[in-house]
Amino acid sequence: MTSLVHQDLAGGVATVTLDSPPNRNALSARLLADLKDRLTWALAEPEARVIVLTATGKVFCSGADLKEQRKADAPVTASLPEIFTLLWESPKPVICRLNGTARAGGLGLVASCDFAIAPLPASFAFTEVRLGVVPAMISVPVLRRLDPRAAAEYFLTGEVFDASRAAEIGLLTRAVPEVELDATVAHYAGMLIKGGPEALAITKRLIRDVPRLPFEEGLRQMTELSAQRFTSEEGQEGIAAFWEKRPPKWASSR
Repeated sequence: MTSLVHQDLAGGVATVTLDSPPNRNALSARLLADLKDRLTWALAEPEARVIVLTATGKVFCSGADLKEQRKADAPVTASLPEIFTLLWESPKPVICRLNGTARAGGLGLVASCDFAIAPLPASFAFTEVRLGVVPAMISVPVLRRLDPRAAAEYFLTGEVFDASRAAEIGLLTRAVPEVELDATVAHYAGMLIKGGPEALAITKRLIRDVPRLPFEEGLRQMTELSAQRFTSEEGQEGIAAFWEKRPPKWASSR
């Protein structure tokens, strides 16, 4: 059976592509299983320094496969929580390259990535309440991104909003003209590859965890972490490369 998600590796970037355009890349059980497999590959592949999640067709992801959800034994959860966790906890930076519109569950994928770049014509909506259901699972990553007032506005109304607004409220990193989409994604990927792999993984956790720490405890823990990183093998290599005016090993090995 043909996979609904494809993988590619080039220049240190692992690209994972949703490829089910006939149903607008809906989150069917089969697509989710394939996506989990491809993400697991990207995370394990030593040559992959950055992961890009994208899709084919005009829609990035339309959310849950409603045909499946009509069945009595509908796979309501399937492997979606695991996929959100793989993206959120990934030690490798993840860029979501939206090829177009996203709805409902698809926005959970967007919010679970570190970066999200979309073309200006793309539109977004949390449509769950209009179907009599709720944005339950996706709220876990999405509410960590969205401005609280915006979350109330769009979760409760189901109103469609554009890419500029999505960037304004924290759902997207950037909204760019369509002709600039690939160049913008490549720009971010290129910058990320310059970072030390261990440093990137630790910094991802730092961004998440430090705001929850009491001020003095945060300073104590970060003082210890700073000392550890300056004396680490990767830190020493980065400092040596700076003084010797050469790329560090993790950059020059590409």
